[in-house]
Amino acid sequence: MVELKVSESKDLTRIERIGAHSHIRGLGLDSALEPRDVSEGMVGQTTARKAAGVIVQMVKEGKIAGRAVLLAGQPGTGKTAIAMGMAKSIGLETPFAMLAGSELFSLEMSKTEALMQAFRKAIGVRIKEETEVIEGEVVEIQIDRPAVTGAASKTGKLTLKTTEMETVYDLGAKMIEALGKDKVQSGDVIAIDKASGKITKLGRSFSRSRDYDAMGPQTKFVQCPDGELQKRKEVVHCVTLHEIDVINSRTQGFLALFTGDTGEIRAEVREQIDTKVAEWREEGKAEIVPGVLFIDEVHMLDIECFSFLNRALENDMAPILVVATNRGITTIRGTNYKSPHGIPIDFLDRLLIISTQPYTEDDIRKILDIRCQEEDVDVSEDAKVLLTKIGVDTSLRYAINLITSAALACQKRKGRVVEMEDVSRVYELFWDVKRSTQYLIEYQNQYMFNEATMGDEDDGSMMA
Repeated sequence: MVELKVSESKDLTRIERIGAHSHIRGLGLDSALEPRDVSEGMVGQTTARKAAGVIVQMVKEGKIAGRAVLLAGQPGTGKTAIAMGMAKSIGLETPFAMLAGSELFSLEMSKTEALMQAFRKAIGVRIKEETEVIEGEVVEIQIDRPAVTGAASKTGKLTLKTTEMETVYDLGAKMIEALGKDKVQSGDVIAIDKASGKITKLGRSFSRSRDYDAMGPQTKFVQCPDGELQKRKEVVHCVTLHEIDVINSRTQGFLALFTGDTGEIRAEVREQIDTKVAEWREEGKAEIVPGVLFIDEVHMLDIECFSFLNRALENDMAPILVVATNRGITTIRGTNYKSPHGIPIDFLDRLLIISTQPYTEDDIRKILDIRCQEEDVDVSEDAKVLLTKIGVDTSLRYAINLITSAALACQKRKGRVVEMEDVSRVYELFWDVKRSTQYLIEYQNQYMFNEATMGDEDDGSMMA
């Protein structure tokens, strides 16, 4: 008898990529902006998180536009995690743009143009406009199909009602198609935009609540609209200044946002857009929403970029700038001068500096617990103790990287829980920086183009 093997099929739409900061959900603060011990994926760094929470609160209240914040600390102390937490805490309506300092030197445009585009991606425009909508509860949908296929397009009638009136509307082929696409049926409350014909399903009428079991628990019930069917409503569109720039500067208009067109935008176009947005603000049709621009590895910027940022922050529509660096006193790129964090003193003077501290052993253990849960790996208590010890002796990032590797080693021996032997095995397979440096010092003469001196050997030995 032939044994059949059935391959397991996975639903690709349900697979999510686990990133380095995918466990971050916010800053982990309470309503009084006091940091919780472990919350929303954040552990430790209480002072830095509290300071970031104050910045977020000022952003929400629109009181900190045109300011800059520096996240400074050693590698692996949670600077990017705090920035991600700020992005999650700010909300969807506030623009948040991210950029690495090294990216500016690999783009097909000037450095200042790339910075300007990043700035304008972080500035939102909330545009208000009035539109006519037909809003009511669907009483009946009648569709007349032609007797002969292809003889004529389908036609029909739609009966809508409010608490005060009821009206029958004639339907064309496009409206019938839209109703079918949204699965609109009798008892649904819908809104139809008169200008575009767009149909929005608001929910199910409370009068049909007896059908709840048939509709399912996810069904939303709403009241039947009152007043007239045809109303004027205020609609709010949220876009960024960069999106407006692209739409008005490219021949393909709105489609340019999806084609990846990264060309430079002329200053005249931006000036016209700024003038128009200023007019909308005066007329009450629009308001500016200053967002957040996060630049990681800010020490990679050169003196020209810092000069541009100095001027850009003085603009009326500047966003909040958050930068991060792990450098100490080092040379400013493009000069021979040294400065704290590799940032010019005049620009450093503009910054509110938030310092991050190295994680304690207890913090490292809690972070490893969160990452094991995020990566869906069962780890024994002894293995977690060993991973924590490795994180203290080497680095937190190295210990986190060993989690998935140890899980694969566990699978190979057909185990279900990662044990100490799995962690020890991958610890010997994959080296950390200290062991790799020690190896280079011992065998440096066998490598090509070796430039290490005796002084460097002593430094490396101390590091190892």
